[in-house]
Amino acid sequence: MIARMWRGRTKASDAEAYQQLVARTGVPACTATPGNRGVHVFRRVEDDVAEFLFVSLWESYEAIERFSGPDRDKPVYFPEDAAFLLELEPKVAHYEVVG
Repeated sequence: MIARMWRGRTKASDAEAYQQLVARTGVPACTATPGNRGVHVFRRVEDDVAEFLFVSLWESYEAIERFSGPDRDKPVYFPEDAAFLLELEPKVAHYEVVG
């Protein structure tokens, strides 16, 4: 199994609205993709910034590419993301799940 990890940052005041957006866009897009094994979204707020960690689990790299397209290291962004995110991260990280 492969874990795909993406990080994003918003203003703390936008944290709740962005969490709801992710629940309407990224989470269902992942879970509807064949080969997805689940999604976990983590959030922490420090001072005036909220950081999100989006972890999706996949049966294979081929399954990830069904979601991401051929460049599996490129994040999948939705049009509404730009209104919230402080920057658009250029890459995601992939890890083999070993335990």
